[in-house]
Amino acid sequence: MNLRVAVIGSVNLDLVARVRAFPKPGETVTDAVLVRHPGGKGGNQALAARRLGADVHLVACVGDDASADEALALAVREGVNLEHVQRLPGASTGTAMIAVEASGENQIVVAPGANRLFTPDRLVMPDCDVVIAQLEVPMDTLEAAARRHDGFFCLNAAPARRVSEALLENVDLLVVNEIEAEAIGPMMDRYGGWLAVTYGASGSELMRNGDWVASSDAPRVDTIDTVGAGDAFTAALAIGLGSGLAPDAAMRRACAAGALATTREGAQASPTLEELEQFLARSGG
Repeated sequence: MNLRVAVIGSVNLDLVARVRAFPKPGETVTDAVLVRHPGGKGGNQALAARRLGADVHLVACVGDDASADEALALAVREGVNLEHVQRLPGASTGTAMIAVEASGENQIVVAPGANRLFTPDRLVMPDCDVVIAQLEVPMDTLEAAARRHDGFFCLNAAPARRVSEALLENVDLLVVNEIEAEAIGPMMDRYGGWLAVTYGASGSELMRNGDWVASSDAPRVDTIDTVGAGDAFTAALAIGLGSGLAPDAAMRRACAAGALATTREGAQASPTLEELEQFLARSGG
């Protein structure tokens, strides 16, 4: 039986402008090319987990607008279960405005819309083995989800913001970059579960109870767009550790998944299980 994963989080429509270089403060650049992609960290991680072979429920809120259909299009096409995605009358679907420069680096501004209205009374938890959550929906909703789930709970503490102790004490795997770790602050020192810290192109490391467990370099790839790399990494690592894979193997797979996601445009560019296995075989992972 496939691993059962519930992803609790955001759904956005991403408006992506590709530019040669980011504008300086007060500057206007006019050479951008605009594309539209499904996004939101919840949607991204749900699709990433599905492509890696898990049975996935997405638990989220969207608006009752045309953007909702566009934002969920890839999830529908690839078999993510959407029965727990609620359309809220009068609300707008979340929108992310993303600038991506030639190097692949990005700047993002998000209008959360219905994601902000995903309150605990709207939370329905499907039966699952692993829960993956992020910080683009209200904290009290995530606290409720962590209390209700007695299996493996992964929190990707992104975007960077403070995390409540009530949430962190129920987290089995915490995934952060350096900025997100700084935002959590002293609570990081008291956290005793799996802790994965990502360093972009420099790779990542995994700790538990403050002790180093494993690390992995980021494979070299031709980077186009880094927007969805962290989401692909998080989904792969949560599936790996949540299914009992050895930590070093789980980290190699997660770093490879994150790297492959940067080789295509859009936040939902995560690799399939077959693509990941072929890449690891070629690279000796």
